[in-house]
Amino acid sequence: MKAMILAAGLGTRLRPLTDNRPKALVEVAGRTMLEITLIRLRSFGIREVIVNVHHFADMIVEYLKTNHNFGMRIEISREEVLLDTGGGLKKAAYFFRERSSSPDESFVLHNVDVISTIDLGRVVQFHVVKRALATIAVQNRKTSRYLLFDDSLQLCGRRTGRDQKTELVRSSPQAQALAFSGIHVISPRLLAMMTEDGAFSIITCYLRLAAKGEKILGFRADEYYWRDLGTPENVAQAAAELEQKVPKQ
Repeated sequence: MKAMILAAGLGTRLRPLTDNRPKALVEVAGRTMLEITLIRLRSFGIREVIVNVHHFADMIVEYLKTNHNFGMRIEISREEVLLDTGGGLKKAAYFFRERSSSPDESFVLHNVDVISTIDLGRVVQFHVVKRALATIAVQNRKTSRYLLFDDSLQLCGRRTGRDQKTELVRSSPQAQALAFSGIHVISPRLLAMMTEDGAFSIITCYLRLAAKGEKILGFRADEYYWRDLGTPENVAQAAAELEQKVPKQ
């Protein structure tokens, strides 16, 4: 199984920690976000990863070289212009279409700036059993951007902004509002369905496909630890929790 780590963002919310380094190389309890994510993926048997880069890209390349790619095959997808999550995946699609890849094998898409104990094996199993086009790990917690799901946990809309504006793409009498974790399992079939161009959010793509009846599912991950690492305060909090919550592999 392969994976992509989304690491190209500018990390503006993390300043001053990102004044002289990319967010992927910000340390949490002595380990970089990139190392933590790679080791977690490796612990679930993933050995081939592509990482998109932009801000201080050469630092990430050198870091991986110095650490011998953590014993994994790692490719780099350079973005001269930031492409957001959907555009970044579309640019890196070749990695999942290689001849050596199984045409039906799903892959993991993982934000570099989240830390969790979410069981990727369970998410993958859920995804396969349900024959989903994409499965996204979600939790019942407060956020400024919710995804909406029906009783079958199929994506049907989103709710965003201070005014919590609701956008429904499929009818649902009682939509559940859940917070996205930045972790996806995706069928390679999705790659050919990404008709958006340039920079775009993968959530935009998901909503468009959900409106057409494609199976975009939520995996409830409420029982697991999760933290966003997008601010210095959150990094400090995660560092205090890391040893007990996310032990070294």
